[in-house]
Amino acid sequence: MSTIPATSAASSSSTTTTSTSSNTNLTSTQFLELLTTQLQNQNPLNPTDPNQFTQQMVEYGSLSQQIDTNSKLDKLSSTMSSILTQVQLLASGQTATA
Repeated sequence: MSTIPATSAASSSSTTTTSTSSNTNLTSTQFLELLTTQLQNQNPLNPTDPNQFTQQMVEYGSLSQQIDTNSKLDKLSSTMSSILTQVQLLASGQTATA
């Protein structure tokens, strides 16, 4: 991810430090807040390069997909664990009680 210009870094440094020190995982909401802050505080005489902005939006899309994939993998893992437990109980001749 590209750096925030010096004009906006001073105004958002406390927010960035707080969010990264308390949680190393950046949520999609935090990412959008940082991107919005960067756009609001950019130097009008030296705006953000459109290529950098596009790259950041692509990174946001990737982040959203990764979060969705992780959620689905967690559900799949839980389901597989439950099935494995039931198979082990059936193999041993016991019945599962829920």
